[in-house]
Amino acid sequence: MSEQKWASVSTPYLQPGQGDAWATEAAQHGRKGTHRLGEVGEQPAPPEVAERLRLTPGDPVVVRRRIVLLDDQPVELADSYYPVTIAQGTRLAEPRKIPGGAVALLAELGYAPRYAEEDVHARPASEDERQTLGLDQHGWVLVLTRTLRAETGEPVEVSVMTMDPTVRYLRYETTL
Repeated sequence: MSEQKWASVSTPYLQPGQGDAWATEAAQHGRKGTHRLGEVGEQPAPPEVAERLRLTPGDPVVVRRRIVLLDDQPVELADSYYPVTIAQGTRLAEPRKIPGGAVALLAELGYAPRYAEEDVHARPASEDERQTLGLDQHGWVLVLTRTLRAETGEPVEVSVMTMDPTVRYLRYETTL
């Protein structure tokens, strides 16, 4: 494995009070991990997101779009979706960074994530993804779609993370 690749574990990203898990993970590899916040606002739920949030396609959701940077270079596009019943009128719906992160804010709002479902697949990158992530014309992306559920089983967040697979890979760990 090249020096630029490493195994990324989801657990730190799912626990309130962990701060900026990406900055911490990158620092553990001697790198700088940051985010650039893009669009934040309400939009109609895409079909896959609506299904995961138990909504009807087209129902409004709050979306937060970010570009994840490693040493100031884009390596991931991260879009997080929230039901408006949870996000409207909160920092989730504001176009600024959330101190402590969205998972900490969800917990503060009474929706502490207790369950995570993650689906991963690879596909050819779109033209926009190739340009943003600096991939060649035949580049592929790794897509991780995560649904977070509260203790009640209610879905509280769906994140779609589109990654440059040459930078890092995912590793799943289970304690038995």
